[in-house]
Amino acid sequence: MEKVNRWREALTQAANLSGWGLNNETNGYEAEFIKRVVNDVACKLGNKTMHVANHPVGISSRVQDVISLLKGARNNVGIVGIYGIAGIGKTTIAKAVFNNLYFEFEGSSFLSGVKEISDKLNGLVELQERLLHDILKTNIWKISNVYEGMNLIKERLNRKNVLVVFDDVDKREQLEALMGERCWFGDGSKIIVVTKNKHLLTEVEVDGMYHARGLDRNWSLQLFSLHAFRETRPAKDYEELSEKVVDYCKGLPLALKILGSHLVGQDKAGWEINIAHWRNIPHDDIQAKLRVSFDALDVDSREIFLDIACFFVGKDKDYVADIVGARYGCHPEVAFRALIGRSSLPTTWRKQEFHVEHSNMRRP
Repeated sequence: MEKVNRWREALTQAANLSGWGLNNETNGYEAEFIKRVVNDVACKLGNKTMHVANHPVGISSRVQDVISLLKGARNNVGIVGIYGIAGIGKTTIAKAVFNNLYFEFEGSSFLSGVKEISDKLNGLVELQERLLHDILKTNIWKISNVYEGMNLIKERLNRKNVLVVFDDVDKREQLEALMGERCWFGDGSKIIVVTKNKHLLTEVEVDGMYHARGLDRNWSLQLFSLHAFRETRPAKDYEELSEKVVDYCKGLPLALKILGSHLVGQDKAGWEINIAHWRNIPHDDIQAKLRVSFDALDVDSREIFLDIACFFVGKDKDYVADIVGARYGCHPEVAFRALIGRSSLPTTWRKQEFHVEHSNMRRP
């Protein structure tokens, strides 16, 4: 009965929609009438192109890798995950992929900030409404609860060929509310899940995973230079200092961007002072961004992570495992895998080498 009432309401609203009249709108001038119709349709469709980055350095090959995974998916609805540490450029890659593909589908949606929004009161409902609005271009629904939203998504999108990006997902429950099963979307649909949690991608049985890694040295130097000098190479006499900053950032785009922008216009003495300072006290903007990843860990994982960051950088993995196992009474490999899954440790390591974001989280 609920479904019948929903159809009745939709048909009533459709019947009340007024059409366009050539004589009423433009006094019979067809050219002007057509222009108005085109403008109205364009406004409703919208320009879905996402702003990727001011300087999208080294991104092309990454975008093509993700597109290849999407096109190689064997299921009728292909799901690909992009995972990696905070600040590594996962969202940037997802935006660029979205821009390359969205026009090939009947509808599309880029849901950014899934974690942040879902933590709010009725946040998941808000995301469900955004998803439906983006694809169907209508605001006729006011969803009462998550379960109603789940049914609506399945009913209205299960025959539509869509491209959807779920950005910054950290819990399976979020995906269950937004894309419970592949059959919620029509054949040929493509879904991208962006997360720091590799284990989450395994749980939802994605068709492929893309591990977003740091930029190589050449790309890192170029990105840093674009922010620090507005050029693709360091200014004369700043080459050595630039190399020091690039070494410190270890390919992390977020750090390269923030530190490069911070150093704009400073003389060499200012550079040297800042570099020495950052080695002991990280830049506040980087610290705040990366703190989110740390806070997402459970209590034991935080403690183990901090111990490794403070005391075991450069130490052999087996040596670290013995101490962690004895101190926390856990199987160390399980603890390490949990941290790797959250992108807090490298995927493979023998002697632990920390990225800039790890050293930034050391105990006070």
